[in-house]
Amino acid sequence: MDILKKIGNIGIIPVIKINDIQDALPIAKALCDGGLPAAEITFRTDCAKEAISLISSEFPKMLLGAGTVLSTEQAEEAIGAGASFIVSPGLNPKVVSYCTGKGIPVIPGCSTPSDIEAALSLGLDTVKFFPAEAAGGLPMIKAISAPYKVKFLPTGGINESNILSYLKNERVLACGGSFMVADELIKKKDFAGITELTKKAVNIMLGFKLAHIGINSENENQAQKAAGLFSALFDFSINELPVSYFAGPIEVMKSKGDGSNGHIAIGTNSVDRAYYYLKNKGFEFDESTIKLDNNGRIKFIYLKDELLGFAIHLTENK
Repeated sequence: MDILKKIGNIGIIPVIKINDIQDALPIAKALCDGGLPAAEITFRTDCAKEAISLISSEFPKMLLGAGTVLSTEQAEEAIGAGASFIVSPGLNPKVVSYCTGKGIPVIPGCSTPSDIEAALSLGLDTVKFFPAEAAGGLPMIKAISAPYKVKFLPTGGINESNILSYLKNERVLACGGSFMVADELIKKKDFAGITELTKKAVNIMLGFKLAHIGINSENENQAQKAAGLFSALFDFSINELPVSYFAGPIEVMKSKGDGSNGHIAIGTNSVDRAYYYLKNKGFEFDESTIKLDNNGRIKFIYLKDELLGFAIHLTENK
């Protein structure tokens, strides 16, 4: 899979500063256990290169990048250690040219139209928006993206309270953040805390919730009666669709639909990211059920297996 696409599917790239090489593997494990098998290791410390090498060896499925790369020498070291992508705080044409020449994705920091035009002239279509909050945050991204067809990786000031608003913007590829790997947690060796904060970040990003429950029926007449009963019992409004009746959160199919008994629809903020996340956890999907939106993003898909006679599908949160 294309590295930039993988970054987008993961959605959140933890930005880590490792001062003690002994912390590298426990941090990597904590992130993977929390549901984010990715990291941007900043070249702000002497052990950054060794940390990338060690993690890439022990956790080969992790997507590893090098951050705060300021020179071609650092880029060379990072790539040699196993970094799959390079991130820099500003736009250094020499670093960009070196990385593109090696076929390695590079995401330079840009916060002005001039920065973006320079990135475009170098053949890039994805940039880091840094420092995100200090540079105007999401309103600035919306304004600056209007004339340019670029994707952004906002980093700097991203936290639990604002990350979802960034991720919902179609021009945001993913977000970089360090709130789940804060220096204080690392100093305390609180790797369990890192796992919990990572899980929380993933839950905020995906936003799983029950969308509706579908019940199979024998025919349209039976479905209409069932929907009417739900309406009479709970004052649910009825909405007829071509294949079903909705009574509030209950969908009664006009015939035998998917699942032995029916289906359960789980809403998510991003079906693409939820699909990638669940596949990474080992769950299988019925790929033949994928439905895409006009932008080529997944908006609907069924899991492969039923649960107690109910098929399960993902759908976008409304």
